[in-house]
Amino acid sequence: MTTTLAIDCGGGGIKASVLDEAGTMRAHPIRVPTPYPLSTELFVQTLVDLAAELPKADRATVGMPGMIRHGVVITTPHYVTKSGPRTRVLPELVEQWEGFDVKAALEAAFGIPTRVLNDAEVHAAGVIAGQGLELVLTLGTGLGCAIYDGGHLAPHLEMSQAPVRWGLSYDTYIGEHERRRLGDALWSRRIARVVDGLRPVFMWDRLYIGGGNSRHITPIVLSKLGDDVVIVPNTAAMVGGARAWLLHTDG
Repeated sequence: MTTTLAIDCGGGGIKASVLDEAGTMRAHPIRVPTPYPLSTELFVQTLVDLAAELPKADRATVGMPGMIRHGVVITTPHYVTKSGPRTRVLPELVEQWEGFDVKAALEAAFGIPTRVLNDAEVHAAGVIAGQGLELVLTLGTGLGCAIYDGGHLAPHLEMSQAPVRWGLSYDTYIGEHERRRLGDALWSRRIARVVDGLRPVFMWDRLYIGGGNSRHITPIVLSKLGDDVVIVPNTAAMVGGARAWLLHTDG
């Protein structure tokens, strides 16, 4: 049976497990805080160290924040900062990360075939039905976004950086910082406004909302989101690591 090393790289933590083809975890997931400042070398070493604590796998899937195109970093928002999200950007890290071939570096380090995708795209792979236009939004440090059409991964859109209201991006409008500042009730109303605003843009058949902060959406807002909206567990990020190899992804 083919096994997959699944690694979910976030702004605050990096989590990993090994799964079988059915998406069942073969090892208890392990997590470490994301180290900062995070050079590309330290990133690869951190993932190698995590993998060493887990059973050997036949292949790997890595999800990470930012614009990842064919396994190469176009831009990543958190890993170029001094101490993590919302801290000072370090020019030397921007230079290291932009154009960094993560796929090649990790394949060499792991010694197994590796797919590298945006973290929301991996999360989406764990929940989509593979029918129609399916949009996945993940709520965490910021906003993650993935689009699948008939099970085929569409080119990534960095929705997190798009303007939404008052000159704010989606990251700053509904990210973790604003949830803590506003409280869950007011923040949830913002989520409802975002869903209503994006519905005519994407005309999805199904919208999935996941990520660690999806659990903070209040019941009253959940009841108003619509029958085309589904809340999914954050464990999808691990399951998606295995399913990404069965779908039409490119990483």
